Parts: sequence; structure tokens; C-alpha cells
Amino acid sequence: MEPQDRFSLAGKTALILGGSSGIGRAIAEGYQTAGARVIAVGKTAAKVEATVAQLQRTDPRASGHVCDVADSEQLSRLIATVIAQSQGVDILVNSQGITILKPAETFTRNDYDTLIAINLTSVFFACTEVGRHMLERGRGAIINIASLAAYRGFPLSAIYTISKHGVLALTETLATEWATRGVRVNGIAPGFFLTDLNRDKMSTERKEVALRRTPMHRFGELSELVGAAIYLVSGAASYVTGETIRVDGGFLAAGLD
Repeated sequence: MEPQDRFSLAGKTALILGGSSGIGRAIAEGYQTAGARVIAVGKTAAKVEATVAQLQRTDPRASGHVCDVADSEQLSRLIATVIAQSQGVDILVNSQGITILKPAETFTRNDYDTLIAINLTSVFFACTEVGRHMLERGRGAIINIASLAAYRGFPLSAIYTISKHGVLALTETLATEWATRGVRVNGIAPGFFLTDLNRDKMSTERKEVALRRTPMHRFGELSELVGAAIYLVSGAASYVTGETIRVDGGFLAAGLD
């Protein structure tokens, strides 16, 4: 096999939750370029339609679905439909997520329930429901999008941080359980990338602190996440599971400001 062929996703079907915007959409476009058939899922119909239209310009096999992943019944129906229609899912990416920035003591129960439902509960059930299908086939690769907040305490992000610590723990646990059954589970922890999720929620001061503490002193470009995402689900990573790759411009490696 030629070195470049080890990174090919030709013949693979990739289901990407949160695939209609931000990180998920960038990964969807990257997977298609690498040869995969892409199924993008999002909550907003207009965004899903726009993403699918873009993808179909180069691959008519691309498709999309509208789903509120916080609704367990909707999520289960979606997964069952995708598996039935695609005749097999080889790759799952959990890129769905929201953030709420507040002092910890001001969060409400509704804030907690909403954020955990999307950022953690839906990730768990997507992994396990698609995972059962992959385990039956004896093959598959899952990527969960974690965060720098899975490794550090982040002010104003108490619930988000809880959710991302949970995603990291889930990734490592499933990787351990399924390692001998053909299913690999890995993660990506992005550094500071300005997306619809955080662009308007981060204050100017918070953005300045992020840039100062990132050794590269710049925000990441979404395209810079795609290589890690392709690698982790490709044949090149066949002995990699339980790993979370930090794509953060050196943020977590840095010591003193």
C-alpha cells in the first residue's frame, strides 16, 4: 500500500453529528475530499441544506438529516434510518455541542440539563447505538470532539467543562472496552477556533487571554483540524485507540504565560 493510500477514506460512510456548521462541517468536507460518503446532521434545516448542497457539488452521494440530538427518540430514529439507508456506517464523528458562559453560581438547572443533554448525553448514546452496529460488523472508527476544557478548569464554563471531561472519559472507556472487537474510539481536543459556537460569546478580553496563552499567538483555522480527523479514522491509525489529539497551537504544552 502506498503511503498516501493509508489515509484514503474511499469506500467508507461517515456520519457526522454537528456536521452542518463549524468543526463538524470542516470535517465533513475533509472526509469527502478523502473519499468518504458523508452524511451530515444538524439541528437547523437551512444549515443542513446548505452543507449538503455544497458537498453534492463534488459528490452526489452526500446527504443530510435534521435532528435535535438532545431528543433521545429523534437521535435513535436518525441512527436507525441512517444505518438502514446507508447499509453500514464506518465512521462516526460527534461534533455536536453548545456552550454557555456564566459565573458558576448563576447557572440554572435548565442550563445544566440543556448543555449536558447535547454535549454529553447525546455523545454517549450516539457512540453506543452506532457502536452496536459497528461491533456487529467487527469494524468502525469513532471520533469525539473534546476540548481544552477537558484538561483544565475554565472560568465561566463550569457545565461545559464537566461535559468535556465526560467526553474524554467516555472516549477512553469505550476505546478500552471495544479494542479487541474492531472498533476504535478517539478524540480531538481543539484549541481556540472561532466558530458560531463561541465567536460572539467570547468577550474581547477572553479572546486576548486565549491568544496570549497560546504559544502560536493566533486562533486556529478550521482546516487545521481536518488532518487529525482524517488520520484518526484512516488505516494509518489502525493501532491508535483511546487517544485524544490536541490541536491547540501549543496551549496545553505551555507553562508560564
